[in-house]
Amino acid sequence: MVLSSSKETWPSATAALEKMGAKGAQVAFAHVPVATVDDLASADVVIFGTPTRFGNMAAQMRAFLDATGQLWATGKLIGKVGSVFTSSATPHGGQESTILSFHTTLLHHGMVIVGLPYSFTGQMRIDEVTGSSPYGASTITGGKGERMPSENDLAAARFQGEHATKIGAKLRA
Repeated sequence: MVLSSSKETWPSATAALEKMGAKGAQVAFAHVPVATVDDLASADVVIFGTPTRFGNMAAQMRAFLDATGQLWATGKLIGKVGSVFTSSATPHGGQESTILSFHTTLLHHGMVIVGLPYSFTGQMRIDEVTGSSPYGASTITGGKGERMPSENDLAAARFQGEHATKIGAKLRA
């Protein structure tokens, strides 16, 4: 069997969002500013978030990062802090592999990778289902987004954000 995108008609972004049931989320988050590739150059710390898709970052995030070639060519991200968080539908949905595969791009840019150190002890909890690992904060959403992040998941994300920001300030000093 040969698969070829050249003979297929790809749905528009709107149609794709409707098929995924994500149109409502797009409307709900319409007020949130969207970062551009150029915004990365002016930041000291960049914390990326992506849902997990088959153990990798979402295609939209990959496309965004693929557009950073000029930043790479001019070294605009060298020495900046980069950190990643993610979510997946299931506890073993590829959270760690998503973050680790994301790190490859950050390393190519010369970024300093900051994860979630074990000083955040919440990642070692066994009394509840929880996300996160030393690679970064994560949560489990359920297949239809029916699960919200737990207090522990949110604490991990806050800890990672503060940790990355502190390291960024030290590097800038």
